Amino acid sequence: MKTKDYYNVAVYLRLSKDDGEAGKAESNSITSQRDIIRSFIRKQDNMEIFDFYVDDGWSGANFDRPAFKRMMGDIESGHIDCVIVKDLSRLGRDYIGSSRLIQKTFPEHEVRFIAINDNYDSLTADFNEESLVLPVKNFINDAYCRDISVKVKSQQKMKRESGQYIGAFAMYGYRKDPEDKNHLIIDKYAAGIIESIFEWKVDGYSFEAIADRLNGMGVLSPMEYKRSNGEKFTTGFRTKKRSKWSAQAVRRILMDETYIGTLVQGKSERVNYKVKKSVVKPAEEWVRVPNAHEAIISKDLFEVVQQLLKTDCRSASGKNTSHLYSGLLFCGDCGEQMTRRVNRYKEQTKVYFICSNYNKNKKCSRHSILQDDLDKLVLYGIKSRVELILDQIAVISKVKDLDMRYDDIVAFDKEIVDLKAEQEKYKKLRAALYEDYKKGIIGEEDFKTFSAIYEEKYAAIESDLEKQMQNLKELFKNGLEAGMKLEQYKDVLQVESLNRTTLVHLVEKIYVYDDKRVHVVLRHQNQFIKVAMLSDFLKHSEAEGKGK
Repeated sequence: MKTKDYYNVAVYLRLSKDDGEAGKAESNSITSQRDIIRSFIRKQDNMEIFDFYVDDGWSGANFDRPAFKRMMGDIESGHIDCVIVKDLSRLGRDYIGSSRLIQKTFPEHEVRFIAINDNYDSLTADFNEESLVLPVKNFINDAYCRDISVKVKSQQKMKRESGQYIGAFAMYGYRKDPEDKNHLIIDKYAAGIIESIFEWKVDGYSFEAIADRLNGMGVLSPMEYKRSNGEKFTTGFRTKKRSKWSAQAVRRILMDETYIGTLVQGKSERVNYKVKKSVVKPAEEWVRVPNAHEAIISKDLFEVVQQLLKTDCRSASGKNTSHLYSGLLFCGDCGEQMTRRVNRYKEQTKVYFICSNYNKNKKCSRHSILQDDLDKLVLYGIKSRVELILDQIAVISKVKDLDMRYDDIVAFDKEIVDLKAEQEKYKKLRAALYEDYKKGIIGEEDFKTFSAIYEEKYAAIESDLEKQMQNLKELFKNGLEAGMKLEQYKDVLQVESLNRTTLVHLVEKIYVYDDKRVHVVLRHQNQFIKVAMLSDFLKHSEAEGKGK
């Protein structure tokens, strides 16, 4: 490269967030870099600063930086013929990219490159500096960046697993604790909106109807609410000058476990330290920490909403809310949802339900039932079930020593007994299979195939057995009256007509059969089964005691 009489200099300054000071009006390190380069240029008699290019808070792992891009644009336009940095790491820590810039891109544009602290000047560099020293230094800078990335990831993983929030912004409904930035506290105003969204969903509102209602009330969307609080929040979802509530935003809120106090993080990760692109991780790899912060929504309400989201709860044409049984009513034979129909004839209106499978393709029978009849049967079914449960709990509540008799109760639990019997069956099958293999009755391939099948069955039953045992233990641990929410069920006995809120909180599914039989499945069905079992056990024990 030939010496020029005069150089227009680009002063490039960079500091990564990981270097510790990025985020001030101007980091101390940036000021220091600026002073060093100015001092160097003052000693030259053929240099003048064209402009300063500052990337404060940008990683050197890649070259996707605003000031760097602007500098390259000025180089390509011919405005700059010299680039000066404090040291090679300020230009970048990407070994391949930095080497390509210094050895190919700058020379192609006849741009002189100077790294002051590394004593490198492309105008005077010899072969050893170009081919040996420079690549080694760039490689060391790249390795440093990789090492920092590994350490940061490790630290973030540790914080996630310990229940510390590491996001840049708190999600809607929360704010960062002023005394601990890694802890979330409730934002009372936004939390009130969250509660309304969940209540409206239970009432039968669609995502779109909820969004329209919020916009009509003038409630700021999560993005605009953050902006109104002075947060410098940006997102790829923004498409208009002022964003509004959308169906998708409502849906995300309704599915977010954060609102029950569970901190969910690590949903995505960077491809590597050089690429900004992130990939979504499978849900089973997300880091979940229960009770990490105060809940806005009860777990019971959250579970109700999740159940509704699995079914079709679309509202009727021209209406904001869905009908009373939306998402709850199913055909007792094919399992498909029932479809609501309205028949108007001679100023009389009749509402009835039929199987949607029949309605679509006649693959099932009608299962037709009038809503008036359904209302009576469902209300009767709920009340009769609740009365039975309350009677069973009354029997149990008289006994004070349930903990002392846990082993006896486990042995009486039909589900646990059946599972243990099933597990024993596969255990014997495995033993018999091995004997057949030893005797040469079956070959090695068949032995391995059937052995794997039996192992899988055994493991699945073991998992079910653990769940049943845990259900039983939870009843003892939490106490029956607390676990069953008795007051809620007692109030049902006074209800004369059904409403959406009561129905959704009490009922999981309603099955309608072709002979117009109606089967109501209450929520917490597993607990009710255990209550019935405990009641039977105590009655059985009492009868045995009297017989002795």
